[in-house]
Amino acid sequence: MRADKSALTPILHVDMDAFYASVAIRDRPELQDVPVIVGGGYRGVVLSANYHARHHGVRSGMPSTRARRLCPQAVVVAPDYDVFGVVSSAVMENFRKVTPLVEVLSLDEAFLDVRGSTRRLGSPLEIAEQLRATIHDEQGVTCSVGVAASVSVAKLASRRAKPDGVIVVPPDEITSFLHPLDVGELYGVGEKTRAMLHRLGLVRVGDVAHTPLRILQRAVGAGLGSHLHELAWGTDRREITPRSAPAFGGGDPDKSMGAQETFGRDIDDREVILREVLKLTAKVAGRMRVAGVAGRTVSITVRFADFTTITRSRTMPEATDVTQEIYRTATRLYDALGLQRARLRLVGVRVEGLVPRGTVHRQALLGEREHGWPDADRAVDRATLRFGAAAVRPASLLS
Repeated sequence: MRADKSALTPILHVDMDAFYASVAIRDRPELQDVPVIVGGGYRGVVLSANYHARHHGVRSGMPSTRARRLCPQAVVVAPDYDVFGVVSSAVMENFRKVTPLVEVLSLDEAFLDVRGSTRRLGSPLEIAEQLRATIHDEQGVTCSVGVAASVSVAKLASRRAKPDGVIVVPPDEITSFLHPLDVGELYGVGEKTRAMLHRLGLVRVGDVAHTPLRILQRAVGAGLGSHLHELAWGTDRREITPRSAPAFGGGDPDKSMGAQETFGRDIDDREVILREVLKLTAKVAGRMRVAGVAGRTVSITVRFADFTTITRSRTMPEATDVTQEIYRTATRLYDALGLQRARLRLVGVRVEGLVPRGTVHRQALLGEREHGWPDADRAVDRATLRFGAAAVRPASLLS
């Protein structure tokens, strides 16, 4: 399938290989050939694992305690979200140099429709290879690409191409590619749907494809039956919808940014908790300034020792990207909870209702200093850009 039969396959799905782990260790050659886990901490979850760790069964989203049992020799690396964001932005910019039709699914994967770029850049396969070479040369990480005539088949092809490969699925090879696969591999089919189809005796994609549509609809419902039938024959016609990458920590990707931290042990000390809130606030506000956005609504999330989780929010009079303003609001939200030394497992900060920073007109207050917190934030941004994230930080965060 590596022969260039890609003229009729204009959809690319580009997926970075173990993205967070690859970025975390690219400048640490001593970690290239050992199992590496990114994130997790003592009681968190795995953000990513390199392929050496995956061979031991470690997966993203897995509790770190289980990951350490599966691979006790793994090296745990703290995530650097700022670096991840910079690398992701550079990768996505390379995609947009190829085509404006880029649908970003996450920081490390996207669909591209290249039908308008082939005259300029060559066949879809050639474009895929050019992108892989450029990303590796510029960022020092690898990606895998699926090339097909539809979104769903391209997604499956990139998975089969991993790591560091390309698979083209021409229209005349779709059935031989799809039909031997387990139905759970179809794009968008989750565990519940997979289990339901298995109970019905529909184990392989081919089983679904050769079930008469009317019978399939009767078994699983008209809408789902039609959708599964299209997926099984690779005839889905979903168009690429250009959009940008989601923010870290969930939420509406275009409207919010957030961060959260799981403590190594349950904490009931207000000072320690608010120190973590400040650290998270500085991280979120810094990302907002890099993205050129500001927000009005601040929310905090706290998770108790028994895993009960609550979220509270407050909307400010005007949008801001100033760390201290966001932190003051987050502190008020925390104090309003009246926790009385309740033990916390996790705390998170989020800013919502994001708008372009250029649309916000800040009203100066009477008697306000000419140079205040906004200028301080930008001075910190310049210092961290040049000397690293630890170059400047609030005094309360110094150990």
